[in-house]
Amino acid sequence: MKNAKWILMIAIGVPLAAAAQSNVTIYGTLDAGITSISNQNGSRNTIFATGMQIPNLLGFKGSEDLGRGIKALFKLESQFGLEEGQMIGGTGFTRQTYVGLASSVGTLTMGYQYEFMFESLSAARLAGSLPYVSLYNLQQGPFQVLGTPYGGLDFNRVAGAFRVRNSVKFVTNDFNGFNAGVLYGMGEKVGSLDTKSTVSAAINYARGPWGANAAYTYAKDASINDGKDGIRNWGVGGRYTAPTWQVDAIYTNTRNTFTNARVGVYQVGADWKITPATILRGDYQLMKGNAQVADNKAHQFGVTLDYWFSKRTDIYTNVVYQRTSGNGQTHAWIAGLPGASDGRSQTALRIGMRHFF
Repeated sequence: MKNAKWILMIAIGVPLAAAAQSNVTIYGTLDAGITSISNQNGSRNTIFATGMQIPNLLGFKGSEDLGRGIKALFKLESQFGLEEGQMIGGTGFTRQTYVGLASSVGTLTMGYQYEFMFESLSAARLAGSLPYVSLYNLQQGPFQVLGTPYGGLDFNRVAGAFRVRNSVKFVTNDFNGFNAGVLYGMGEKVGSLDTKSTVSAAINYARGPWGANAAYTYAKDASINDGKDGIRNWGVGGRYTAPTWQVDAIYTNTRNTFTNARVGVYQVGADWKITPATILRGDYQLMKGNAQVADNKAHQFGVTLDYWFSKRTDIYTNVVYQRTSGNGQTHAWIAGLPGASDGRSQTALRIGMRHFF
């Protein structure tokens, strides 16, 4: 029987050394719920929406011990909707695809991957609070003239709507609480690697209850001055975590380097573990544009109440309210909703559930 095992492994193409030292994990997240919208193009609307509290993901990740403290690793991840089982962003692995090496110094990866406005200012900064921040709690508002993709959705890139193609990224391991990272996404235009390129960097600190993060990303876009200009983002943030609560804050600055349109975001949040299974989170943010975006502003408030049935399944409800002002088109538009309001206010109320596997 022992010999039969090795013969079978050879027959299906499994390298013998890898079979003993490598591992592959299949994972995923599922989110579905009902959202009531107070004002979508002037009318109330109720929709079935998925992937709002967390994206619906299916992924594969793995590693192989190469010896001498070095590991090979990979990730393949796709995003889909539960409405009809449709793929989001095209077919195949549209969320993340990369391969790399990890050592005692840090991790080098290459492929289609996140930059640091999301990884540092959302994932690292929020830490355990990240599951309670929905897409509705993030940034959109009356800032379409910024010229960012997706009609202004996630204009400061902290929601994770953007990944970087053709990118090489290096992240150091932790040293006395600090780590840092750099990323370069190649534009791949003949004669100019800089055109349509992306540069990102970050530094993070976490020690005890304290955390602090800073990140920078400059993404040149084909729609802005033929790829010679783009959207420059930078931000700083931090958190303090106690046994039953956490407070956090962030500031981000987004600028179109061709038009000089700019929006700053000031945001504070807190969550409270009412019981081990019940978490309440609230946040407030001010989004403030300059003269190039008609001095438009948006105030936004959000509250989420979450209850965990188990470590893998929870239900939640959240409500988000946005109010705008300014000199231009000031239609309120909460991130993730299918349309803007026809006025200066908009409210979203959602009830949903999630499952992790």
